[in-house]
Amino acid sequence: MAHTHESNTKRIWTVFGLLSVITIVEVALGIVKPDFLFKTDLFKMHLLNWIFIILTVVKAYYIMWAFMHLEGEKANLRWSIVAPLVFLIIYLVFILLIEGNYVFDVFQGSQYKWIF
Repeated sequence: MAHTHESNTKRIWTVFGLLSVITIVEVALGIVKPDFLFKTDLFKMHLLNWIFIILTVVKAYYIMWAFMHLEGEKANLRWSIVAPLVFLIIYLVFILLIEGNYVFDVFQGSQYKWIF
């Protein structure tokens, strides 16, 4: 039996299009910074930052889905790979934002000077 080769051109363009649209939205929001998103706080962080975090996690998930070929695997295997990574990304972003905010508050309200 001969193995037939299928073209993945449509899939490649779909992945490229979706990742490009998400990236364009992120860049456009970063350039424009709409006031209703930038000046609205949710859990001590601007709503615009939350949108960036959510879009980045969605993009990371889709990259794993497409380039690690997870769409053809069983659901349990997919979630055993994706869930820890998504959790760790969200945790890392959370820790970086909390610690960054703490350092900012320390330097803003104390006698220490910005040396960096």
